[in-house]
Amino acid sequence: MMLAYSILMFVIAALFLVFGILIQKGNTKLIHDYHQTRVKEEDKREYGKAFAKAMYSIVLTLVLSGVVALFGETKTIVAASTIILLVGLIASFVLIVKVQKKYNGGMF
Repeated sequence: MMLAYSILMFVIAALFLVFGILIQKGNTKLIHDYHQTRVKEEDKREYGKAFAKAMYSIVLTLVLSGVVALFGETKTIVAASTIILLVGLIASFVLIVKVQKKYNGGMF
């Protein structure tokens, strides 16, 4: 069961990594329009880089959670993997909110 969880985490992390790289290279069209309605055109490149960094933190979170899950199916391992996932995702979303506030003036 935990092997399947780890594989799922790694696949999702790979997808986030690809999207992060594309966004970092300037393809901010991958971010929904309403999240960048007030981002100035001259700030789009920096916005993409900052947003990508937050996405990379999601990648790191997913990979760490998946790696920990490979250590077994004990309650401790499952709890550690889940805590890493939750704390990492919360921290990552806080980063996204900060990027949105800085470049867009808010989430929407």
